[in-house]
Amino acid sequence: MIFITQLIYILEGQEAVFEQFETVAIPIISKYNGRLLLRVRPGENAYLESAMDRPYEIHLVEFGTEDDFRDFMQDEERKRFLHLKEQSVRSVLLFKGTKVG
Repeated sequence: MIFITQLIYILEGQEAVFEQFETVAIPIISKYNGRLLLRVRPGENAYLESAMDRPYEIHLVEFGTEDDFRDFMQDEERKRFLHLKEQSVRSVLLFKGTKVG
């Protein structure tokens, strides 16, 4: 298993466009041996300390293999809607890892 964590920063006023992209992209995860474990939109009170910009959303996704993740990223249906992501997302900080212990 590999785990993907994303800190997602969206452009102001583009929340609805981002949600349109997520409506398409999230169900596709399961086609590639993946599972959305967490989708968090933290409010102001969720931060105890921060030395960086606060993300709009945080996603934690697991995939069976690196190839599964790569195939998800290349999915043709997902790619048809990437213009929505490009219109709404300012940046994404992505972490890849494995379970420890």
